[in-house]
Amino acid sequence: MSILIKPIITEKATTNSELNNCFSFMVNTKANKVEIKKAVEAAYGVSVEKVRTINVRPDRSTKFTKTGIQHGKTNAVKKAIVQLAEGEVIDLYSNM
Repeated sequence: MSILIKPIITEKATTNSELNNCFSFMVNTKANKVEIKKAVEAAYGVSVEKVRTINVRPDRSTKFTKTGIQHGKTNAVKKAIVQLAEGEVIDLYSNM
């Protein structure tokens, strides 16, 4: 089971990383805070102070087409906001 799926790189997440030293990741929906903390520390070699998680519900949509009503939804995801110790940093833009 892969805990970390991908980092979230948006304007809000980038600002949060620059000002508060908090980095955002998309994580497995079954992962808990302790597993997320261990995965980030192992993957990036940093020390984590705090982990906050968010379960994002799926968005549902309805489209009216010639063939009838089409229903759809997006996938449910889980986000984790990880606060690092003072002086630690993760370089998400380096080529690995």
